[in-house]
Amino acid sequence: MSFTIATWNINSVRLREPLVLKLLQEEAPDVLCLQECKSPVDKMPTEGFAALGYTHMIANGQKGYNGVMILSRLPMVDMGRHDFAGLGHARHVAAKLENGVTIHNHYVPAGGDKPNREINEKFGQKLDYLTDMRDDFRANMPERSILVGDLNIAPREDDVWDHKKLLKVVSHTPVEVEALAEVQEAGNWVDDTRADITEGKLY
Repeated sequence: MSFTIATWNINSVRLREPLVLKLLQEEAPDVLCLQECKSPVDKMPTEGFAALGYTHMIANGQKGYNGVMILSRLPMVDMGRHDFAGLGHARHVAAKLENGVTIHNHYVPAGGDKPNREINEKFGQKLDYLTDMRDDFRANMPERSILVGDLNIAPREDDVWDHKKLLKVVSHTPVEVEALAEVQEAGNWVDDTRADITEGKLY
């Protein structure tokens, strides 16, 4: 069974509910994954989504920060939430569709302003999150899975406007790029977009 999937950092699903409804009406993906929902699960808007046929929702939320949601027109089973790096943040949720495909929706920590964990706790949290992801995939190799989300890392030179100028800027530093590559290798993940569009800027 083929299906379509979209992913979007919504930066408050309650505040931007009209934009989500617009996307669902105009693009109509079978599955929509949202990050940075910034809402407890019981406060996330569902009626408008359900009215458009998105009657299935699995989410991991918290008040004012983080939060991830999977909306679907297709039935799905809740596959849980992992607290990567033990941060106590709502940054991951997983669901399995009836065709056996598991969707992992991640919101990786942004990492703050300084790319140095000694002076920036948030950068350390980001690296720890990625390390925990890597180790989890090594221990539990994903099968028939899709990973989406806001990973907060631009790994390639043509993923940014100026590679050399951004080498010391959080989201494009070598240590982050290497950590993401280890996550990708551990789970045998394929960058689907770059498999199709191998060269050029995509932002």
